[in-house]
Amino acid sequence: MHRITGRAGGDNLIEMSPTESFNDDINGYNQHASSSTGSLQQGQSVIDKQQQSKDSVFFRDGLRRIDFVLSYGDEKDGERKQERRRVYEANLAKVGLQLETEDKSESEDGKTYFVKIHAPWEVLATYADVLKIKVPFKVNDIPENKEMPMNWLSTPFRLPEPIMHPEPDFFTAPFNKSKSDFFLIDDKETFFPPSTRNRIVYYILSRCLYLREECGDKDKKGIKRLLNNGTYTAAFPLHDSRYWSRSRDAHCESERYSLYKHWARFLFFFKEQPLNLVRKYYGEKIGIYFAWLGFYTEMLLFAAVVGTICFVYGFLTYDDNEWSKEICSGEIGGKIVMCPLCDKKCGFWKLNSTCNSSWQSHLFDNVGTVFFAIFMGIWVTLFLEFWKRRQARLEYEWDLVDFEEEQQQLQLRPEYETKCSSRKMNRITQESELVLNRTAADLLGKLFLCWATVVLWISLIIACIIGVIAYRLAVYAAFASIMKDNPTTQLHVVGPYITPQLATSVTASCINFVIIMILNLMYERVAVWITDMEIPKTHLEYENKLTVKMFLFQFVNYYSSCFYVAFFKGKFVGYPGNYAYMFGKWSKLRNEECDPGGCLIELTTQLVIVMTGKQVWGNIQEALVPWLMNWWGSRKARKHPESLYSRWEQDNDLQSFGQLGLFYEYLEMVIQFGFITLFVASFPLAPLLALINNIIEVRVDAWKLTTQYRRPVAAKAHSIGAWEEILSGIAVLSVVTNAFIVAFTSDMIPRLVYMYAYHPDGEMNMKGYINNSLSIFNISAIPLANSPEEGENPAWFNSSITTCRYRDFRYPPGHEKQYTHTMQFWHILAAKLAFIIIMEHVAFMVKFFVAWMIPDVPSDVRARVKRERYLVQEYLHNYEVEKLKMQLSQNNSSNDCSCTPMIYPSLSKHEVLSECL
Repeated sequence: MHRITGRAGGDNLIEMSPTESFNDDINGYNQHASSSTGSLQQGQSVIDKQQQSKDSVFFRDGLRRIDFVLSYGDEKDGERKQERRRVYEANLAKVGLQLETEDKSESEDGKTYFVKIHAPWEVLATYADVLKIKVPFKVNDIPENKEMPMNWLSTPFRLPEPIMHPEPDFFTAPFNKSKSDFFLIDDKETFFPPSTRNRIVYYILSRCLYLREECGDKDKKGIKRLLNNGTYTAAFPLHDSRYWSRSRDAHCESERYSLYKHWARFLFFFKEQPLNLVRKYYGEKIGIYFAWLGFYTEMLLFAAVVGTICFVYGFLTYDDNEWSKEICSGEIGGKIVMCPLCDKKCGFWKLNSTCNSSWQSHLFDNVGTVFFAIFMGIWVTLFLEFWKRRQARLEYEWDLVDFEEEQQQLQLRPEYETKCSSRKMNRITQESELVLNRTAADLLGKLFLCWATVVLWISLIIACIIGVIAYRLAVYAAFASIMKDNPTTQLHVVGPYITPQLATSVTASCINFVIIMILNLMYERVAVWITDMEIPKTHLEYENKLTVKMFLFQFVNYYSSCFYVAFFKGKFVGYPGNYAYMFGKWSKLRNEECDPGGCLIELTTQLVIVMTGKQVWGNIQEALVPWLMNWWGSRKARKHPESLYSRWEQDNDLQSFGQLGLFYEYLEMVIQFGFITLFVASFPLAPLLALINNIIEVRVDAWKLTTQYRRPVAAKAHSIGAWEEILSGIAVLSVVTNAFIVAFTSDMIPRLVYMYAYHPDGEMNMKGYINNSLSIFNISAIPLANSPEEGENPAWFNSSITTCRYRDFRYPPGHEKQYTHTMQFWHILAAKLAFIIIMEHVAFMVKFFVAWMIPDVPSDVRARVKRERYLVQEYLHNYEVEKLKMQLSQNNSSNDCSCTPMIYPSLSKHEVLSECL
């Protein structure tokens, strides 16, 4: 048998002989080629649609299964496209595929032709050998321990056994065509499941020429190019039935119906996922995504419970919040006059106007916040370590243990092969392989262009964020001027809660969210374009390069506004008379200050708006858009009887899932993972929101994949790929960010320093903290440029008020070090830095200890892998010995070999040969 070695042009497909390809002439399809009119060939009779149901996955003979479908439209001036189709389909027939065409008169719209493709056994066996697809050779004889304590508790969450385990458990080995009798082949037509069949056919379609070889244009090959230039309008494998009913054909599995009934309906949100059936129907790559998403959702349950407990703790200790009582008190907060928060348009104000926000802040800014931040550092480690174990188990169960990514991911990308012009010897395989001739200057030039584009777009995001910050600074003054007479009190429910700070934060967050979504849409196309320009060698390399570019962009796009509020707002303000400005004093955009209650509540607001908005928008976009497009596209066909609406037409009216469909699903979840880990100290309810979203997300993804999209081409993957490294990086960064949030964004450390070191009575309480945390400034020393304009001050303000307060630890006027930082400021800074160091070290020590304690591969899986490898070697050895004995027994020539058959199984292969020869 010939092996594929990656040669360009038509040589990288194996051409079948007439006897190998089983091209029978019974139905007249072996010499298929699309004519200029695209009509059926002579010898094919037009079958009356009323006499035969078209909702079938078989050829007209009812025997040969449709493995793939190509469609194209009726074009009057498409001679070049017709020639491409004729040559392409002739080349497909040369490699052994069998084709059958449905004329446009048979289609619902009267304009679309459908080319149905069937791969006979010889083609499947040949390419299964090439792709080293694992197939069963022995039933698994290792007893599985399913006895678990309290097992009955999980009964309500289980699915029927035939749904959870649609196939028996086998030991498997890579298929070898020359040893086909070694494997458990009961029926050649059903030995390879439909997902494997469509994967093999797609491999051939993606490498078949559509111009004659004598033309010498090696670039002209592959179904992807034919789809891009409009030669074909769609290429897809068929779903095996309608999703709402079983197929009438007894030979059809109706697995799509089973998936919809037990998996894709929201009423089953509490049930386990039928991952083995998902893998069997869609392939390992989609199966591993849903396994990861389900495991992530399960782990979120623990984080959500602990986060809710921390939130409830903050709610129950509401009345113990001494500093909020002082802010709201008329005797304390009502008599403290605060300095203006902006120039000219902001007047003096009383501290008790921030009463509501200080109470709200306590819900998230309490002792429970510190505990939850540490807990999440441990949780994220447990999540990653237990996922590695779950992934290792799936690798074994799904025959991915010896998975070679470069070999199994359809080897080289066709786009890479067409650009290769030379070959070199592979040092490992000692086989000649294609290489891309690129000079150092060309390579550096493309890398520079690609990454310069990425940096440019990231800079664009930063510029947009700076614009939003400028908006916050400019609009705050406007809101402060408008609300100085409290017009919002007319709103009975929410009026008392609306402050200039809240109005600015909410509107800025909404604007930022809109900018995020617009930039996402624009950058997606740019990222794909620059990745294509790099010409990655394999599909894995392509996805990894695209993943890095997209995640870097999304990281800055989604998280930059949260980083600003958490680590920059209120940190570089200055003090009255010497304020800091964003672009210098000429800009008149004074840096924002935090409320006396801290900036944490603003970070919470920003996080809730961006995170919730993204999740709601994402679910609407994922579910509603494809449903509306499918509803509109099939509006005419729905009027016909089911028997006239063919299976290929139904699938043709669905949306295409696309090669990067899973990429965007992973990206959405990883961005969410960043929100619930990087900034979780500011919002303990974030895991609960993520849990609710993911319960919906699992079913929405299952529903749209089962009902709204064409069946994707099956693909293998043994892990979640580069996303695993990204999750690990986020996990490490989350420890740092949460430590800084607790130390610098929250007021936890200043309160503890005050209680333990600066309480005047030496008592362990927070009385007097608000007065201690506010510095004094002489109003007469405020420069005219910073003073409120006439009419901006409230009615209660008069000349008898000589000082105002501001949020800082500085010496008062008249002191020898007036307006410089007090010793308490430096003590607090030292405590913050000490807290960061201690928290990070404790969290990292626990993380590494947990990672060391939990092995990546469970012991029973390791034993099963060794058992399977041993059996493969033993059975192959015995098979070769028995085969050799049969050959020798059939040899009529005289020899002196009188070996006892029972001896052979104990000997190695070369010993048997040497003894007999």
